[in-house]
Amino acid sequence: MKPARTHAAGPAGRPPSPGRDRQDALLGCVIMASGEGRRFGGSKLMADFGGRPMLEWVLDAAEGIFSRWVVVTRHPDIKILCQRRQVPVVLHGLPSRSDTVRLGLTAVGLDLSGCMFCPGDQPLLSRESVRAMAQCAAQDPEHIWRLAYSGEAGAPVLFPQWAFSRLMALPPGKGGSVILGEYPEQVRLTSARRPYELRDVDTPEALKDLEGCLRR
Repeated sequence: MKPARTHAAGPAGRPPSPGRDRQDALLGCVIMASGEGRRFGGSKLMADFGGRPMLEWVLDAAEGIFSRWVVVTRHPDIKILCQRRQVPVVLHGLPSRSDTVRLGLTAVGLDLSGCMFCPGDQPLLSRESVRAMAQCAAQDPEHIWRLAYSGEAGAPVLFPQWAFSRLMALPPGKGGSVILGEYPEQVRLTSARRPYELRDVDTPEALKDLEGCLRR
């Protein structure tokens, strides 16, 4: 498999046409907040992290960067949090990750140039990294953009418009990794400055460990 290219914040790969300015690209963001938190023992996104619900850190990282955004969740307490912050939210009762992807993409609109899918359990994701990914996608909207550190790719992932039809028809229980596996040559990486930006929280122990990074 050919390795994906890495970029700090600029364009790369195959633009739609030579020299075309795509700074006006219409980008969206879906924050994935539907997990049941089985390993955590409950709704982890409302767990305290540095004195605030963990999800609020992710909202802070993405707010104001995208033309449209939405939080997709199965949890009423998360809906209340989003409404308090005036963040668009979809509350649903469907079981699969593929449902969350489909509902989120429908909510932000299929007319976008690209859409980022961002886990709600990466509280140390920085605005700097989110903005860099959006800038990369605006300048090169034909590729899939992933956040990475030292060449190791993770989430968030920003998919271009050509991938939307595949995202809308994912197999039950599957996520965007299906498309990443099918089109590795289309993946480009945006570098995070800190390794812990890509770390997610699955257990109370992981939460405590990641909170230690706040003091670094």
